[in-house]
Parts: sequence; structure tokens; C-alpha cells
Amino acid sequence: MRGRTAGAAGTAAPGRRAGAIGAVAGAAALTLLCATGAHAEGRGDVRVTKTVVNSGNNVIVGTSARVTYPIAITIKDNSGAKGLSDISVFSKSKGWGFSDWTGTRCEKKSSTTSVCTATMTVAPGWLPDSIPGDINTIAGVWQVNATVKANDGDYWISDHIAEFKMKRASKLTTDATPEPVAKGASLTITGKLSRANWEDLKYHGYTGQTVKLQYRKAGTAHYSTVKTVKTDSSGNLRTKVTATSAGSWRYFFPGTTTTARVVSTGDAVKLK
Repeated sequence: MRGRTAGAAGTAAPGRRAGAIGAVAGAAALTLLCATGAHAEGRGDVRVTKTVVNSGNNVIVGTSARVTYPIAITIKDNSGAKGLSDISVFSKSKGWGFSDWTGTRCEKKSSTTSVCTATMTVAPGWLPDSIPGDINTIAGVWQVNATVKANDGDYWISDHIAEFKMKRASKLTTDATPEPVAKGASLTITGKLSRANWEDLKYHGYTGQTVKLQYRKAGTAHYSTVKTVKTDSSGNLRTKVTATSAGSWRYFFPGTTTTARVVSTGDAVKLK
């Protein structure tokens, strides 16, 4: 079954499940989406020639803030593009997802081509009761489907017009001690990597992840990687270095397919 999100013409009544991510209550209609394989059908020569999600960036969702992102779809037809009649997004691996389509703005580029930008919204905490399993498992690669129309009545139902990554937000801290430190003495750098849990709306330690320890000497502009450190079973980081000069220390996590990259605030350490 191919599920699709209705336009902003009504309101669904999503059930509340703590820590899930989904459509905003009281906005556009919500539909549980079920993916199928790549598929396209329709009538005439109207086509999608390009799709860009969130200006090419990942969509990062945490535990509280509503996230709004655009999907820009270039539509071409010899009679001129009329616009979107449907759009949906969902997890490529799980085959289901949800979305809140809150509006579309179309800009005519020529007599045959328009760029229609759909505004999509997700908000932590809202999810239909019918969605199965752990909501965190849908983080990762997502797929976009859309139905486009032309002025002459042509239409095209396009599955898999684009892919993007929907990621769990992350946090990272750094603390260097002692401060100040004697030149040549040992400096302990601790920190913690955590990521958003969409089930309980809290941040939990991200275990077994490789994180880069970086250093910037006082008076210079750029950080460089000193070593890599792995998070423990609670997401904690701990390592020792030798203090050779005053400067700032920070941890950097490059991210994964499901979790956003993050850089901690630098901790400046002076010499005694």
C-alpha cells in the first residue's frame, strides 16, 4: 500500500505517545505512510526534474523544538506546471513514517517550468497510536514521493524523487582539568556524547562511538585533531594529554547515518 499525506485541508487526530516524533496536532492532515518500491505513473509529459530537501542539509530533530524544512521540487510540462497535489516522506529502511505538510509555494521559472516548495514540519511528541515499534529506528535515510500536475491536466505520481537524512539531534561536552596546569603536566579531558531519544523525549548517552579530541593553541585560529577517544557504556569520554602550551580543547563527533554531527564548546586552559 502506498500511503500519502493529505494537503492542508483538514486535521487528523493523532494519538499521544511520549517521546515520539510526528505531525503537529491541529495543522495539516496526517496519514501513516507506507513505502513501496520505485514507481511512477500518470498521464502526459509532466515530470519532476529536480528535488532538493532542506537546501541539501540533513533534517535534525531533538526532543522539544518543532522543526520545519522545505522540499523544493522542479516541475516541467509543455503547458506549464500547475503544482503539487500530494507529497509524502518516510523512512526508506522501515517503509513508514509521518509528515505534516503545511503549505506549498510555487514560483514560475519559464513557460514550461516551475519550482514548487513544500513546507514540511515534524514535532517531537506526536505520533499516531497505530505506528509500530521504537520510533528511533526510523532515523536515517528517508524518501520523498510526490504527485505533480500540469495546466493541461497531465499528472505524474512519482515515487522516490529524492532521499535525505532525518537524524537524531546530539549533544557533546568537554571539560579539561586541572585549570591552570603546569607545563609538561598531565591534563585530563572528560566529556559526554548524548543523543535525542524520540520515545521518552530525553537525551541519553551514545555508547561505543569514536570521537575526536581537538586542540587549538592560544593565539591561533584553527583546531587540529590530537587523538580519537571512544565513548563508554554511558556515553562518557575520558583521556589524558600532556600540557605543552596554553590553548583550548574540544571534542568533535562527525555523526552517523542516524545521529547528527556535533562539536563541543572549547575549554580554554592556561599554563601556571
